[in-house]
Amino acid sequence: MGEDNGVKVPRWKVGPGLRFSRLKLENWRNFGSADVALASRVFIVGPNASGKSNFLDAFRFLHDIVSVGGGLEEAVRRRQGISKIRALSARRTPDVVVKVELGGGDTERWSYELALGQDNQQGPRIKREAVWKNGERLFEPRPNDEDRADPKRLTQTYLQQVNENKDFRPIVEAFASVRYLHIVPQLIREPDRSVGKTNDPYGGDFLEQLANTPEKTLRARLVKIAGALRVAVPQLSELELRRDSRGTPHLRGKYEHWRPKGAWQNEDQFSDGTLRLLGLLWAVAETGGPLLLEEPELSLHPDVVRFLPQMFARMQRRSGRQIITSTHSTELLRDEGIGLDELLLLIPGPEGTVVRTADEFREVEDLLRGGSTLAEAILPLTRPERAEQLALFGD
Repeated sequence: MGEDNGVKVPRWKVGPGLRFSRLKLENWRNFGSADVALASRVFIVGPNASGKSNFLDAFRFLHDIVSVGGGLEEAVRRRQGISKIRALSARRTPDVVVKVELGGGDTERWSYELALGQDNQQGPRIKREAVWKNGERLFEPRPNDEDRADPKRLTQTYLQQVNENKDFRPIVEAFASVRYLHIVPQLIREPDRSVGKTNDPYGGDFLEQLANTPEKTLRARLVKIAGALRVAVPQLSELELRRDSRGTPHLRGKYEHWRPKGAWQNEDQFSDGTLRLLGLLWAVAETGGPLLLEEPELSLHPDVVRFLPQMFARMQRRSGRQIITSTHSTELLRDEGIGLDELLLLIPGPEGTVVRTADEFREVEDLLRGGSTLAEAILPLTRPERAEQLALFGD
């Protein structure tokens, strides 16, 4: 289900809406200061521990603020408090700042800014909150006189408050429509581990999400996904979803290489790669808001990974959905259709990680003109300086 500030909305009814066009971070985890434009398709690369997951988490944080059962205090609690969110490099200006710009197919442009500190009990405290529509500020910047008279108000954003967000609900809906996906196959195979969870980004309730899809939509999508899966798993001819006697949903696949008429297997017998690719295909086939993917290449054959960017582009032409992906994959970055403005490079430094688009690097453009692939031009910039020393481990 999608979420709209307390109202659950089925994912198949959530339109593409707004997309993020810019992200600015101050003192957010790895990032002392970052300010970067975002295309409708974004690929994030960088060394280990440079902040790829934390970059994606800024969008997840905005989602959590407006989600059912969420809110600012809960979003901060899930991240173990402001002190864990704040960058270690923060000194003179300790406030954590997240600012985004959003746009869509129409002429409306939105901006949202949230600056956070903490109170004496180490809880979150709003230091600044503002919304702009087409460059015009929509309300008096917070904290305002009412906030100063009642400091408890500074534990809630205006995004959360129905009586306050009437003039900027498109932002609330955009944040609520963000979806993060990082399928853990074992959670799909053993759903009892995730009893009670909803919209689990790691796949704990993935089969239940499928089962809650209207039957006609579900059947059509599974037929399409089965066709795509056959590229990676040639023996797989059919997919279907059924509930067992306890009402638990199971995904079944028909494999044709053992018996003349094929043999059915449940999800607990699917390989990691099959489950990851299935989850990825399902998410990309959905309409909705921005989709955040973390290392979608995991467990997949390199020849499958090579075509993921093209698949993303094809689905975007149909749905208009923004896709933001982190990756370490050489094969994924071999795609010649990836634009330099679509690739973000994370560079760790003494004052935190710096974020730059690939078109800011003259040497990258020179290498591409010389016949190098994007992977050959970019990935050496993310290589640890002394990676070869790992070979000495155990001596």
